[in-house]
Amino acid sequence: MTATTDANTSASGDSQLLRHIDWRGAFWVASGVPPLVLFSIGGIAGTTGTPAFLIWTASMIMGFIQSFTYAEIAGLFPNKSGGSSVYGATAWLRYSKFIAPLSVWCNWFAWSPVLSLGCSIAAGYILNALFPIPVFTDSSPEVLAYIAAHAGTAPADAITAVTAAATPAIRTWTLFSHTFPLFGFSLNSVFFIGAALMLLTFAIQHRGILGTANTQKIIGLVVIIPMLIVGIVPIITGQINWANYSPLVPLATAYAPAPGSWNVAGWTLVLGGMFIAAWSTYGFETAVCYTSEFKDPGRDTFKAIFYSGLLCMLLFILVPFTFQGVLGLNGMLATPIVDGSGVAAAMADMVHGGAIISQLLVMLMILALILAIMTAMAGSSRTLYQGSVDGWLPRYLSHVNSHGAPTRAMWTDLIFNLMLLAIAAADATSFFFILAVSNCGYIIFNFLNLNAGWIHRMDNGHINRPWKAPTFVIAIGAIFAYVNAMFMGAGAKVWNPLALWAGLFTAALIIPVFCFRHYIQDGGKFPEHMLDDLGLKSVDLQQKKAGILPYLTLVAGLAVVLLANWYFVL
Repeated sequence: MTATTDANTSASGDSQLLRHIDWRGAFWVASGVPPLVLFSIGGIAGTTGTPAFLIWTASMIMGFIQSFTYAEIAGLFPNKSGGSSVYGATAWLRYSKFIAPLSVWCNWFAWSPVLSLGCSIAAGYILNALFPIPVFTDSSPEVLAYIAAHAGTAPADAITAVTAAATPAIRTWTLFSHTFPLFGFSLNSVFFIGAALMLLTFAIQHRGILGTANTQKIIGLVVIIPMLIVGIVPIITGQINWANYSPLVPLATAYAPAPGSWNVAGWTLVLGGMFIAAWSTYGFETAVCYTSEFKDPGRDTFKAIFYSGLLCMLLFILVPFTFQGVLGLNGMLATPIVDGSGVAAAMADMVHGGAIISQLLVMLMILALILAIMTAMAGSSRTLYQGSVDGWLPRYLSHVNSHGAPTRAMWTDLIFNLMLLAIAAADATSFFFILAVSNCGYIIFNFLNLNAGWIHRMDNGHINRPWKAPTFVIAIGAIFAYVNAMFMGAGAKVWNPLALWAGLFTAALIIPVFCFRHYIQDGGKFPEHMLDDLGLKSVDLQQKKAGILPYLTLVAGLAVVLLANWYFVL
């Protein structure tokens, strides 16, 4: 196949993904990645303390270097969609039928929860804007009246009672809820508002990638420019307090301001921060999810991921630095920052805005979250689509509509995330449990994909590469794969004691899914077109130039995860 065809025919023959965009369109679709900093800026500060701004910086630099490996292998597949996991999975296919789909699966369940997590935060902002919870103090007339009517009541208890009585009913309404040992779920107002936002995102993306890119461009400009203003203005106006970056030691205990030390427990918290930051900072690799929808894949692929990376480099370093410099450790540990509900108010204070500016920033926060949600649905649905076309996931996912949108994959994403939304809507503990489990999948995908770079070099070195990364960058990426494995082994427990094991269990679910597709639906054979971009046939997969190295890589990666989990403790 050539890279200039007008469409990429799906396996089912229903329709095609259409070549409607260039790298600029992918850039705007990926512009939903920078707002991901708002998901966990408070959580990372709450677990690591003053090193938080350095964690964001180090994580972003790692993500940018890793992206060069992804850019090279994406160029090998001008007729595939679905992103880096699909391109990297093909490298592992020679060595194991099960490792290749693992990469695709882990990438999907890492990206897909952005829908539910983003919708839960956005729903919280909408509720805060329309149905705010009143704030009372010791001197509030309502509190004084309550104390007078209930002699002997402490002011704190009176405030709690008065606040509960004045809280709008919609804030506490729940249709049904239940709690399990690891998490809870709730069909409350946050759930139903979040579900409505998901359906809105689905409706926009139903028109295909061109309509999505155009919508993302408008929302992206509205969101990114204010984020830049909030990041820059406090620096220019001298609001940065340099004492807020010291002492440069981790916390003694998560979410408590007392400084700790660089001991095993301190390093565990820091590695937990690096673990969860990766979920956000590495995410711009979604810019290469749309290779088969590029007008000129050879030119557009590298530019899409490179310029998306530069945008993320700026915002992921600037915004956490400014937040910490202005708010300080105590401010970053405040509950409204940790759970995300007070980020807009903090941004308004940074630019000395009044009530109107604060409300505008609330609306911008909601738009920022919708931007992230749209990016996630666009990328994760195409991962499901291409996984189906290539014979790794069930056949029904390979359908696209007349606009070139993978609608069955989008519906699958939607239904899956409605279940996750019910969990995320329960409480902050459930929210971070989902985040940690999904990031385990992201680190597994990352490990497999960074090593796919050198495996492709060995097995498919003869294939033309529109852009080729320097060899030392491929080597650094391979080293970073093990560094990320250490982050997962050591850091997942910071967010939930069982997050690592839940993540590994979720990753293993690909085995029955793949077996159903491969052995029941396809009779043990892969679709021949799967290897068209490489000019190979299934029989060519028997040649394994990398020998035993990929197997040793897997064993070493698992060893790093287990050793890190054993050594780093809180």
